[in-house]
Amino acid sequence: MILYGSYTSPFVRHCRVALAQSGFDFEFVEADYAMSAERSPTAKVPFFSDGDIMLTDSSSILKFVREKSGKPYLKDIQDYELFTITNTVLDTSINLFLLENEGFGPGQINYLSRQQNRIESGLNELNTRFSAESDVSLDSSLRCACFLDWALFRDRITLDGLDNLQGLLDQANQDEVFTSTAPNLT
Repeated sequence: MILYGSYTSPFVRHCRVALAQSGFDFEFVEADYAMSAERSPTAKVPFFSDGDIMLTDSSSILKFVREKSGKPYLKDIQDYELFTITNTVLDTSINLFLLENEGFGPGQINYLSRQQNRIESGLNELNTRFSAESDVSLDSSLRCACFLDWALFRDRITLDGLDNLQGLLDQANQDEVFTSTAPNLT
């Protein structure tokens, strides 16, 4: 098994955590934009191979890893809904981050202002749906914790007033596998 990605990507981090939890031997290969464009049809990370199997999205990688290890992936429709809400807020946050690095921000373009509002309303919704005691072994909770940690690392959000999300992240930070995969720039 080979997982390709970056150490700072929350999508890659979620896959790294799942693979570590599975106990499978896997190799992690750091991939940049050029490698992603060359090896993945979606030109993004993560991408993954296991023999003849090639997967190019974190969701399919997680499903494969969880099922291969005999563990559940997204236990029910509500768990799936939390996962997809988190993905929407995460994708939007990353897109704004990358656009701002190129000099475009919410103050310049109305569409980007709407995207910033989507992040804020999504965070509020996630705060009402998660609790500080949410089960961080569930992929919806783990995805949210990966997003929150990345967003704080990149100074994209604050958790002021979002006590349930802060509690969820605090709980995730009690897990050694989660903390060992924290985003960094090295």
